[in-house]
Amino acid sequence: QKQQERRQQRAQQQELLPAEILGKHPLQNRWALWFFKNDKSKMWQANLRLVTKFSTVEDFWALYSHIQLASKLAAGCDYSLFKDGIEPMWEDSQNKRGGRWLITLAKQQRHTELDRFWLETLLCLIGEMFGEYSDEVCGAVINIRTKGDKIAIWTREAENQEGVTHIGRVYKEHLGLSQKVAIGYQAHADTATKSSSLAKTKFVV
Repeated sequence: QKQQERRQQRAQQQELLPAEILGKHPLQNRWALWFFKNDKSKMWQANLRLVTKFSTVEDFWALYSHIQLASKLAAGCDYSLFKDGIEPMWEDSQNKRGGRWLITLAKQQRHTELDRFWLETLLCLIGEMFGEYSDEVCGAVINIRTKGDKIAIWTREAENQEGVTHIGRVYKEHLGLSQKVAIGYQAHADTATKSSSLAKTKFVV
């Protein structure tokens, strides 16, 4: 029992140590991973749960290697990665004036490109790949759906055309999409009142 207590003390001490001392590489932001499983008998928020938070490169990879790949999730499930303090819903005060760059995938892409696109999206977020506009990014969501999966990067301010279009261009480049493929940005205010297929596209890159 004493040995167990000593182990617990060591673990607690490690948690108190700065990441640098442990040889870890701190990220600029602390991030939270959320999981949503659609159970129609429950309220939407009851289906959403926080998986964990992380703030180092190593803790991100430890998490990524332990969770189910997006392509293996059941239809109706979502993963969301958001900056700590922002909830993955458009009603959150930091999301409600914003919108999302939306990637819609064909059914067959689930087994060819979905996991790569999602990982690239996560790396864009935690690596702050959007330069001076990285602060505009709130998080990203992947929706696994029978009709076709969706990945979106959520930004803070839909009216910030310069920031939003910069993020869209960089994102498209990191996904390796050809110039012929166009991706669209929708304001949450529009998708809140209509389905995403009917909501008007505000910007295209």
